Amino acid sequence: MRRDDRATARQVATWWHELQPDPERKRPGDRATLARLRHCGSVTEALFEPETQMLAQRCAAQGENAIARMALVAGVVAHVRTDTPAMRLARQIGPVDMKDAATTLCKPIRFRRLLDARTYDECLRGFRRLVVLAGGAVNVTDLAHALLLWPREGTHDDVRAEWIRREWVYQYWNAGPMATDG
Repeated sequence: MRRDDRATARQVATWWHELQPDPERKRPGDRATLARLRHCGSVTEALFEPETQMLAQRCAAQGENAIARMALVAGVVAHVRTDTPAMRLARQIGPVDMKDAATTLCKPIRFRRLLDARTYDECLRGFRRLVVLAGGAVNVTDLAHALLLWPREGTHDDVRAEWIRREWVYQYWNAGPMATDG
């Protein structure tokens, strides 16, 4: 994992918060952009949104794959209604009790399909389902970080994609922190 992935994920969370209406601060947000992003059927459609392009610029995304990852992030986080920074998403959707898979928000078979997602559009569909299963309340920074690393499409560094998947498996099953070699 690179340190700049976490920094980019925090920038995404800031971008998401700026789009959210905040009546207490009398900030209208940008509900129209959120609605358009929620209706995008593919990462390519999300690329057409001006806010997606502004997010890519804000995060200094350069190159086709980096910008596509930003479109993936924008298309998924637009479905989040509430940021829950205290809870890791993989832990949130996993079983409360490892011996009882019925206590999961995301059943093991669906989680397995998510682990197998390789393309941007497969990730878009799979992670949107996770946000819905979580009731729209997820850790935006954690979600963005996973989305930046998850797709194997257009990458020459499969190690990072594999690393985030293994970390999610540990969190999903509440198996404790993943041990690192070293």
